[in-house]
Amino acid sequence: MTKIVFFRSNGIYYGFEEQGHTGYGESGDDVLCAALSAMTMLIVNSIEVAYASDVEYTVNEGATHIMVRSKAALPQFEEDERKRYAVSGIFLSYYYQLNDLLEEYCDFLDVEVKDVDYV
Repeated sequence: MTKIVFFRSNGIYYGFEEQGHTGYGESGDDVLCAALSAMTMLIVNSIEVAYASDVEYTVNEGATHIMVRSKAALPQFEEDERKRYAVSGIFLSYYYQLNDLLEEYCDFLDVEVKDVDYV
């Protein structure tokens, strides 16, 4: 099972952490795992390229652990309100997409939200 924990501060989504293999298919042929990886890299690239904002991320394939965070979603780090909404919106969109996937893949995914300040 893959557990995804979203980080939220004062109602603003600014990152997430993914841990574990989905177990939906064999390693290398797991379409659910491939979908999560593709969506994760879309988020990283969108923040970095489309919104020209810094994004911190680590990928540890051996430990099946991914962490993605962006200060650009938070008002204490980014002055441009439109950029903040865009970056936070990307994280929120991923959260909603995963909740849709839970309807079919609840045995392979776990999604939660954690209210924490950016550290």
